[in-house]
Parts: sequence; C-alpha cells; structure tokens
Amino acid sequence: MTTKPDKRQMKSAARLYAVQALFQMEVSGQTVEKVTREFEDHRFGATYEEGEFAEGDVNHFRKVVGEAVNWQAAIDQLTDRALVAKWPIDRIDPVLRALFRAAGAEITQLETPPKVAITEYVDVAKAFFPDGKEASFVNAVLDHMAREAKPAAF
Repeated sequence: MTTKPDKRQMKSAARLYAVQALFQMEVSGQTVEKVTREFEDHRFGATYEEGEFAEGDVNHFRKVVGEAVNWQAAIDQLTDRALVAKWPIDRIDPVLRALFRAAGAEITQLETPPKVAITEYVDVAKAFFPDGKEASFVNAVLDHMAREAKPAAF
C-alpha cells in the first residue's frame, strides 16, 4: 500500500524537478515546452529500475520553471548582486545557477514566503551536493536575494 504524498512533499519534489529542468534546458538548449513535457511524462511519479521518482506538484513545477524562464535576466541580475564580485553567475556551477533561477522565480514572482523558499532550496542544494559546502553558500545567496527582493518579509 502506498500512501499519497502530501502537498508539501509534492511542492518540494516540484522544486527539485524545476532545478533539474532548468539545468537540462541550459545544457541541452531544449525549449521550456519540451523539457517540462518530458518531466511531466517521464519523471513525476514514474518508477524505473533505479527507483521511484516522487510525485510532484505539476502546477507548482510549471509556475517555477515558467517564471524562471520569463524573468531569467532580472533573476540573474539579482543573483549577481548577491554573489561576491569575483563570482558572476556565469562562473558558478550550472546546477547552482539553475537552483538560483528557480528559487529567484519563486521568491520574486510567486506567493511563497521567502523564508520558506530559502529553506526549501537549501534542501534541494543538499540533495544535489550532500557532502559539500554548497548548502550554506545557497543559504547566504538566497537570503541576500530575498532581503533585496522582499525586504518586508524580514
């Protein structure tokens, strides 16, 4: 018997998928439509030999990816301001770049409270980099971005 995932878990899975989709778009040059369709058809709740993919909140996934693509230039500028001068966004790891774009979209364009978005995307960073210092780097950058974008939330 499988239990139905709760809304929070489904949103968390959607965020992880959004980062993967944005990364895939950047490295492959595929369109947002092609990548989102692939994720919805082949990742959400799918079972493969490697294991089971979590069920994700499709609407949240679409919103995050869509807003990240629509607002990418502004989000990248916000991220650049949060990074130290020596590390412009185009020099950081492409997975982290995708993560900052997804988180930036959620912080600036969606109703998610910034502190919730920060916590969620720090967890996504831990999923991709379980042994590294990336999670604290992500936390610091996202905190800076959120404080600039939505100062009233702090």
